[in-house]
Amino acid sequence: MLESVGALTGSPWIYAVVALSVLLDVFLPVLPSGVLVITAATAAAASTTTVTAAAGEAARQVPSLLVLTLCAATASVIGDLVAYRLAWRGGERLDRAIARSRRLTSAQERLGAALSHGGGVLVVIARFAPAGRSVVSLGAGAAHRKIKEFLPWSAVAGVAWAVYSVGLGYFGGQWLGAGWLGTAVSVLALFLAGTLAALVVRRPAHTPAAAAGGAPAGV
Repeated sequence: MLESVGALTGSPWIYAVVALSVLLDVFLPVLPSGVLVITAATAAAASTTTVTAAAGEAARQVPSLLVLTLCAATASVIGDLVAYRLAWRGGERLDRAIARSRRLTSAQERLGAALSHGGGVLVVIARFAPAGRSVVSLGAGAAHRKIKEFLPWSAVAGVAWAVYSVGLGYFGGQWLGAGWLGTAVSVLALFLAGTLAALVVRRPAHTPAAAAGGAPAGV
């Protein structure tokens, strides 16, 4: 995969491929969008360490980490909004589907409590958990949460995830080399963050009594 993405780093198509992958993985969580972002950033790290005779050619071949981050973050937010709106319009059929899933029902309840108390940290944390982005976006739409409650936290989550993923790939490539070792360690760090996020998201919500005592429920 590293070689395939590396071949794209000299072309603007790398940004389109990354954006499309991140956009769609809210509906298909099996897509390796995080791995793709890390691999692209690792390839960028490899390009920046390559000395070429023509500086202009080197600049053309090196993808912009800033543009890569913006593409990933923007696609993340757009995907969240699409899932949110689809769930909003899902009607009774989607409500019944959510009711049959304990995971979705629990996430919907915790998300509603968190957003009601102004604590959308759950949205940010869930962005790192496997399928957490899908659960949160669909849950917010199905529960008809206000867009002003959901969108700002979705944007923070998208930026945080994109910066973290690009940073892992770039610094992993700088410190460990742009081969499979650097990519593998960076991907492992991403999965570890996802595992930790999943544990936090699945943690039982605070009781109403605890919430009344000042702790935002579900955060």
